[in-house]
Amino acid sequence: MTGTAVTEPAVTDAAADVVAGTTVDHLTATYQAHYRSLLGLAALLLDDTASCEDVVQEAFIRVHSARNRVRDREKTLAYLRQTVVNLSRSALRRRILGLKLLSKPMPDMASAEEGAYDQLERDDLIKAMRGLQRRQREVLVLRYFADMTESQVAETLGISLGSVKAYGSRGIAALRVAMEAAQS
Repeated sequence: MTGTAVTEPAVTDAAADVVAGTTVDHLTATYQAHYRSLLGLAALLLDDTASCEDVVQEAFIRVHSARNRVRDREKTLAYLRQTVVNLSRSALRRRILGLKLLSKPMPDMASAEEGAYDQLERDDLIKAMRGLQRRQREVLVLRYFADMTESQVAETLGISLGSVKAYGSRGIAALRVAMEAAQS
């Protein structure tokens, strides 16, 4: 009887280590030790740093959520690597799909020359917008790009309706001057 009692806890402890899965501490240590290598793996599959960082962070979140299913703690890094690869593939699939949807020309699409000219105008407009005072820029963006009414802009910014009108008219005047200067 005593021999049985001694061996059962040893088997139970070993079984608990296998069933318990990856602990938060182990996952944190894995994160600290392997974040850069996983980022490098994602960089081989994706082209921009922000996407790579997003993929690696999402991989850690997903493995953290499923850490009880990782039976062997030594396989945590393997699970992370596989998750990074899978998430990178998904990101590439979304990009490819987006490019396919964007690459279909619309029937009334402008020529390449017109598109280039429009891009230059847009760049000039963005540059001119950056040169405006903060409130003028906020009012114009909310009014014309977010398509808000003057009263909605006033409520959003916490200013009076008269201030919205004043900032808007001064901003448009300043934009007009800046755009004329950019075109000459």
